[in-house]
Amino acid sequence: MYLTQPLHRLARQTPDRIAAVDAGRRLTWRALEARVAAFAGALRSRGLEPGDRVAMLARNGTDFLVYILGTFWAGGVINPVNLRWTGGEIGYSLENCQTRFLIHDPEFAGLLPAIRAAAPGLVHVVETGAALDGWIDAADPVEDALRRGDDLAAILYTGGTTGFPKGVMLSHTNLASSAFGSIAARQGPAGTRYLHTAPLFHIGALSGLFVTLLSDVENHFLPAFDPLAVLESIARERIVELFLVPTMIRMVIDHPRFAEFDTTSVRGIRYGASSIDGALLDRAMEAFPNAGFIQAYGMTELSPTATVLGTADHGAEARANGRLRSAGRATMVTEVRIVGPDDTELPRGQVGEIVARGPTVMLGYWQMPEATAEALRGGWMHTGDLGVMDADGYVTVVDRLKDMIITGGENVYSAEVESALATHPAVANVAVVAVPDAKWGERVHAVIVPRPGETPCPDVLTAHCRASLAGFKIPRSFAFVDALPLSAAGKILKNVLRDAARETNTGDTP
Repeated sequence: MYLTQPLHRLARQTPDRIAAVDAGRRLTWRALEARVAAFAGALRSRGLEPGDRVAMLARNGTDFLVYILGTFWAGGVINPVNLRWTGGEIGYSLENCQTRFLIHDPEFAGLLPAIRAAAPGLVHVVETGAALDGWIDAADPVEDALRRGDDLAAILYTGGTTGFPKGVMLSHTNLASSAFGSIAARQGPAGTRYLHTAPLFHIGALSGLFVTLLSDVENHFLPAFDPLAVLESIARERIVELFLVPTMIRMVIDHPRFAEFDTTSVRGIRYGASSIDGALLDRAMEAFPNAGFIQAYGMTELSPTATVLGTADHGAEARANGRLRSAGRATMVTEVRIVGPDDTELPRGQVGEIVARGPTVMLGYWQMPEATAEALRGGWMHTGDLGVMDADGYVTVVDRLKDMIITGGENVYSAEVESALATHPAVANVAVVAVPDAKWGERVHAVIVPRPGETPCPDVLTAHCRASLAGFKIPRSFAFVDALPLSAAGKILKNVLRDAARETNTGDTP
């Protein structure tokens, strides 16, 4: 499989249909193919060799789509850049994998001195807008290089908040297999107009793009997530399907103008990237009654999808048997199991590490053979997530291994405590972390974002938790904040919360 195949097919079958839309441009499949071939020609005329890396530091838009497909067409490897990194961090990632080409939005020009200082191997830098348009228009189109199969397609850097990020190497087969697995597990019709809101440097958004390309879908792009812009786009463009992480779902349905917009066109909402609490999911399903909900679980190293909870698993029966809170079952191209510390498979119902294997598993970490061997030991990708599998293969993710709290010798899964707190009417958002405790080793600490106009009391929240949690799981300390720190992909940065809590922690149980 080669990832440019959908473009070849659709440019021939439906050349005059709309392929991609952003605020400034609408491209048909014919026009997209021509722009991609010319972008590839510009790269080759400047010396791109098969397998060379091409980076993009930009907001979502049609240029990002052209960059992805044009790099593949030229025979290169995409290396999209995390917009929240510093210039030094960006430069590290570029130099680490010897990236020579960088496309960037004008707003990031101020980072270039630091990027160049950290990435002396960077040769060609082009700004989007008039410069990129001229670069493309002046180039002769070239034939597709047709890199495919196990050829390297992408290097996606993970981490960067502590230590050095790792470059995850994904092949054409990896990314295509994940997309096919997601399509097969859709359990409902494909949307005809898909809204891309999450940043395309993130694997969750990137995988959604490959799903849409393989599904003959009209792609609409927002430069960045904004709840009002999402609502406006849904109403104006009659969006049928979109991907939102849980924090984005919360921001959309909580927007004070939500009721003003016609959202009845939405037939599918994909969610994932982090766990969702039951109260939020219930509210989302009520807010979008026409939509089928689909949860995907995975990670960058799995390209990314391992399991899917499809639309059929979001009904009354799933609610009754508890499967609505699971992450679903392995896709048609993936094997998943739960293992103990010795990597032997555990009986159903026991908590252990989630591991997976199949054609979606990464090629490895760029120039990190030891880390690759550790992650892929025994032929299985070790996710670092704790989960449990039921008799029918449904996997429930209970926590990250690093986020599990051990208090007084008992294991506490932060997601369970977060779900309990999220049902309190005064709580808008919550994250639970461990802090050191002189008596218990670690204690459960909850960071709460109150709803507007509410001032939740720790004693009231503690009493609320007692109704559904064992005593050792109840938070022993609370912090109240205006907002939780988020990564560019919308994930809560628990390392930031842990650091803040430890700075003010005395080590004594209150």
